[in-house]
Amino acid sequence: MPVLLHLDSSADLLTSRSRAVTATFAEAWRRLGPDHEVVHRDLHREPLPHLSDAALHFPPRLRPAGAAPSGEQEALQEKLVAELLAADVLLIGVPLYNYSMPSTLKAWIDYIHIPAVTAPFDDPAAQQPLAGRPAVLVSTRGGAYDAGSATEFDGHAVPALKLILADALGMRLETIVATRTLSERLGAPAEDVARQHAELTAAHEAAAAAARRLG
Repeated sequence: MPVLLHLDSSADLLTSRSRAVTATFAEAWRRLGPDHEVVHRDLHREPLPHLSDAALHFPPRLRPAGAAPSGEQEALQEKLVAELLAADVLLIGVPLYNYSMPSTLKAWIDYIHIPAVTAPFDDPAAQQPLAGRPAVLVSTRGGAYDAGSATEFDGHAVPALKLILADALGMRLETIVATRTLSERLGAPAEDVARQHAELTAAHEAAAAAARRLG
């Protein structure tokens, strides 16, 4: 039974573009057959508590002497890691907030990035259980981030997730991007509004196609 782990992190519950595009992916996944399961975790509606103890960044054998992190948070971490390991495909909605990812998504990353468990530490061959598994990022950005422009970079959202998911966890990363999502609201020129609609349409089409291909 193929399993999709679908994460949303946008604080906009009404007009979020990232939520809309991830929903398109998830719906296309479900249409592949009744055996295609979707596990949806809404990190905004049900935010994870931030780690209360730095010891949780490591498995017990790598923690400092005397470390005694919250048992409740340790159980939550085990649940989140098991949820990720059980997924055949990871889908994440990543709106750009102040040149970074939403803090709710960062909290999830802090739980699942664990050296010697999900990321290599002292036995790289045996400590990258997610190597090669697909991860799809739906990256939405309010402004223009064109190649070659002064705002080409997208800050610390997709680059940071690439470091964690692709470089550390070894996942096969794909990114679907839609920019200028605030163009209409902020009265941008007509050409920017038109480009925003074109990019959003392309993002929905890419999401549906990726779901069919990866499912």
